[in-house]
Amino acid sequence: MENISNEIEVEGRTVEEAVKKALSILKVSRRQLHIKVVAEEQKGLFGMSGAKPAKILASVVIKSSKKKA
Repeated sequence: MENISNEIEVEGRTVEEAVKKALSILKVSRRQLHIKVVAEEQKGLFGMSGAKPAKILASVVIKSSKKKA
């Protein structure tokens, strides 16, 4: 059984950057993080980065050690 807690919304230039920020803020390992991509980054004029940042919802997944009987 899994419980989800501490959900935050994070932006970054890329999805990977947003994930790294979430890991730093929540201080958990990547295995404990559930990621939902809200918006992919969008390139600007001539393919330059930064037109629109990537946005994710990151939440900590806590696995319960209890087993069903």
